[in-house]
Parts: sequence; C-alpha cells; structure tokens
Amino acid sequence: MSKYKILYAEDDETIAFLTKDHLESYYDVHHFPDGESALHAFPKGDFDLCILDIMMPKMDGFELAEAIRAKDQEVPILFLSAKTLKEDRIRGLKIGADDYLVKPFSIEELMLKIEIFLKRSQKKIATPSPFYSIGNYQFDAANYRVFNETETISLTQRESDLLKLFLDHKNQVLKREDILKALWGEDDYFMGRSLDVFISRLRKIFANQDGITIENLHGIGFKFNCTS
Repeated sequence: MSKYKILYAEDDETIAFLTKDHLESYYDVHHFPDGESALHAFPKGDFDLCILDIMMPKMDGFELAEAIRAKDQEVPILFLSAKTLKEDRIRGLKIGADDYLVKPFSIEELMLKIEIFLKRSQKKIATPSPFYSIGNYQFDAANYRVFNETETISLTQRESDLLKLFLDHKNQVLKREDILKALWGEDDYFMGRSLDVFISRLRKIFANQDGITIENLHGIGFKFNCTS
C-alpha cells in the first residue's frame, strides 16, 4: 500500500532533517525550505496533509496556509512553530489550520496528530456531507459555504465543522468540552479561545435570520436555537 504523502515546509535545516527522518519511515515526506517553493509544489503533489513552520523566507507559514486553503479546503494543515503567543495560535486556526504545535514538540505527539487528521480526512471523503436549510440560507457542509440567491459566504473548515455539529444537535445543549473534543480531539484553553472566535463569526452570519440564535449557557456550553 502506498504511503500517505506529506508536504513539510521548514527552513531550519536541523529541525527539518530530524523531523523528516522520523516521519519518512511511515509517510512519503516532501520537504521544502521556504513557503514559496512549498506553494509551487502543492498543486502538483496531491498531498494528504501539510506541516508548516511559520517563520520562513519568501513566504511565511500564515501566507502559505491561506494560499493552500484557497486551493484546497479539505487537506489537513498542521502548524509547527516557535511562536508561542496565543494570538498567533488563534490566527493560525482562523486561517483554517487543523492544529498548532509549539516547538520544541514531541515527535510522538506529532505522529499522533497526523494519524488523527488523516483518519478524519479519509472519513470525510468516504461520507459526503449533506445540505442543510438555515432560515433563507443553504449550508453546503462538503464545500464549506453558506449561500442563498443573492450571496455566498465561505467558511473555514473549523467553522463548517462547528456549524454542522450545531445543526446535527439543533435546539439541544452541547457542552463546551464536548464541542472541543469533537472538533479538535481535546479540551484545551487555546482551542476554547478559538471556539469563541468561530461562534462569534457564525452569530454574525445569521444575525438577521429570525428564530436562529446561538445561546451561551454560562459554565455549560452552547445551544443552537433554530425554528426553521
């Protein structure tokens, strides 16, 4: 069986060598020393997952992730970075990354994350997501968009996953920790901050829709109220 193919962008030669050396026993790893060369290779590579550093020459990891997301909304993206500020982590997740590991990182944790996202990605391919009606909008979960006759609103993968989770449990209380585990596989402070950002974005999208609210239940979680 052929190995999963990983795009790995990292400008630090030592870190790149050690990480690639560990991973390529299990995966087909293609390393690029800067964001520009990684982006050039992406459309031709049919990659199953992307691992990106942030501080790189020619094009940084944030720019690279945005460019990849413009081409492919589904490929898992994982940041590995020495940038530790929560604002950087939240920015990466808002762009559409699936996770953010801070250097120095455990190679065992990295491999676990890779396996989780590869399995999740394959499941999405095997099970097409349905359309949902929300007020006068349609939600196309497979293509991360909310639309009607006059406009189309693009969502990140996380926003789409969150909205689908709400709609699958509409008018039901969802515990905060259950949402975090469903979307990220863990209950984490930084993930919680990202969740708040995504919920704020969804509230703005449906602000003018009668009968649709996302209720914050303090200390418990959220409830997606939808009468349509």
